[in-house]
Amino acid sequence: MALVNKTRNRLEDLVREGSFKWLVGNRNSFWEEIEEISKSPSAGKNWINELSPVANIVIRKCSRILDASMSDLQEDFNAVASDSIKEPSRYARNLLEYCCFRALALSTHVMGYLADKKFRRLTFDMMLAWECPAASSQPLLNVNEEAKVGLDAFSRIAPAIPIIANVVISSNLFEVLTSLSGGRLQYSVYEKYLIGLERAIKKLKTQTESSLLSTLRSERRETIVDLDGTVTTQPVLEHIGTSTWPGRLTLTDHALYFEPLRVVSYDKAKRYDLADDLKQIVKPELTGPWGTRLFDKAVLFKSISLSEPVVMEFPELKGHTRREYWLAIIQEILFVHKFIRKFQITGVEREEALWRAILGILRLQAIQELNSVGPFRCDALLTFSLCDHLPGGDLILETMANMSSLKEIEKTTNSAVGSGMYSISAMGLASKLGLGFASSSINQKNAGLLVGEIAVGDVTPLENVVKESRSCYEKLVLAQETVAGVKVDGIDTNLAIMKELLFPVTEIGSRLFSLFYWEEPLKSVGFCVASTYVIIRGWLGYTVASLLLCIAVFMIMTRIFSHGQPIEEIKIIAPPSKNTMEQLLAVQNAISQLEELIQDGNIILLKIRALLLSIFPQASEKCALVLLAWALILAFLPVKYISLLVFLEAFTRYSPPRRAMSERFQRRLREWWFSVPAAPVVLQREKEDKKRR
Repeated sequence: MALVNKTRNRLEDLVREGSFKWLVGNRNSFWEEIEEISKSPSAGKNWINELSPVANIVIRKCSRILDASMSDLQEDFNAVASDSIKEPSRYARNLLEYCCFRALALSTHVMGYLADKKFRRLTFDMMLAWECPAASSQPLLNVNEEAKVGLDAFSRIAPAIPIIANVVISSNLFEVLTSLSGGRLQYSVYEKYLIGLERAIKKLKTQTESSLLSTLRSERRETIVDLDGTVTTQPVLEHIGTSTWPGRLTLTDHALYFEPLRVVSYDKAKRYDLADDLKQIVKPELTGPWGTRLFDKAVLFKSISLSEPVVMEFPELKGHTRREYWLAIIQEILFVHKFIRKFQITGVEREEALWRAILGILRLQAIQELNSVGPFRCDALLTFSLCDHLPGGDLILETMANMSSLKEIEKTTNSAVGSGMYSISAMGLASKLGLGFASSSINQKNAGLLVGEIAVGDVTPLENVVKESRSCYEKLVLAQETVAGVKVDGIDTNLAIMKELLFPVTEIGSRLFSLFYWEEPLKSVGFCVASTYVIIRGWLGYTVASLLLCIAVFMIMTRIFSHGQPIEEIKIIAPPSKNTMEQLLAVQNAISQLEELIQDGNIILLKIRALLLSIFPQASEKCALVLLAWALILAFLPVKYISLLVFLEAFTRYSPPRRAMSERFQRRLREWWFSVPAAPVVLQREKEDKKRR
């Protein structure tokens, strides 16, 4: 009785002091909870002294969902948790996570839980409580400020509900949701996001349960992810060759379908497979009238099953958001099937991977409905697309595959994966693992209390590898910012920068050429003798190793002595600016020089062809004898002596004793090469057959 009175008195003091004003400004369910607890005769059982007031209220709501008292939940946690999880400094937060994850696992079994306002508010309150779980915790905002949550709380609670977020994309999703609110998530934005998710789920169910493409989808039980082109003001245009046709585009979890539009109906659908390994390429493309490349609003699809690429255009008046969305979701389906093939995933795990991709697309659809977010990249919110370009993304995929192979999932014959949201394997898996803390297949003391991708009081391997990948990505972003900062326009300016950067190399090259042309005979003789000795002794490998060692030592010493000092910028004298006409003339001159180089290259190839086919027999015989001599040398002489002969012949070519003979030999060689005829070439113009529908 004393404990009950003590708890009631403490609650009354908290209410009088206004300790909950930081949470919301007006009276709401929190105040009602506090008053109810203070008046309850069992207040002692409904209050945990180690937790903060908001954490106590959240756990009380969880206890109602689980039909257990708060003291019973605490006893269960103490029984299953390891000693490291129950450390005093971490006890409050880990207990809160345990209760929240169990309540969420049970709540997600209810159909349409995202439409429940109480569920939406509960998940947000869980994030608030996570930020200040202990009794000694202090609120992270001012008294009269609207309640907001940070990245850590969102990344911890949201992935426990697979439809809301997952470990891989939770940080990017949080950045999008808080792009206009200073890095803290408001409940109003969060609620709109969940409402958008509910609409996306209903849309997905309606599309999949419809008769649209039912014959083509029935073989592999394909789920319709999205479709476009049903509105005449926003058509989808298919370009094949020079032909263009409007129609309806449908994306499933296995393929892309296009139905050409007729007068009052659609023609037979054409299928572009995304599941099989057909070397598919999906990338942005430019389109325009009569084959021109003007509008950046299309997606190109290419595979070995198609005779020529197919281009899907998504016209819109401003921007190319439609194209970016469809490009992202098509690539996501393509990448998830690559993931399945690479790690040979089958059965329920395969369905889980597909639903992981589908859930990502649903999140993207929900985000697009929000007006309170800034611009964002679509692929940053899709798991497999993000892993494709994220540093260490292959390690994330490997970890996901390993986690899927370790999960114990019941395979029931009466559950159809594509029939509705209740049987989505990703959500069902999270729910089952949320209740299976005592599973015999998991070592509790080593793995923690697993809830899907999250472990209570511990960090899962997937969280570790994602954290490392994001750390590398931040370094990559900083490096790319420096790259973008040093890019300049103009060929002359870039050549001036390159010349300055290559100055040490050109200086070393000029010194080597000085030795090679025997401009200073004494130095050339010394270099020749030293190099000959190195080759004879077989020290060439050691010489290269010593050179690399010197470079490494130089880099280390530079790092040590320049630590903390500002980076010295390279100063380059900018070339004089040119007007438009001078720039055009420079470009024309460069193109002419490039054309001459290509012509010279073709002539060399044609002459080699003439030698191989003996179009000029006398020259071919001489070339064959030279090749035979080199073949005998390579066959019978050791590599060391061949290297020595090649070096001495090349280095002493311009020495005083051999200069006259070398010049005479090079003259005869040029005369012989000019006398070799080129193989004949006939240019034929291919007739272009215009395709007609």
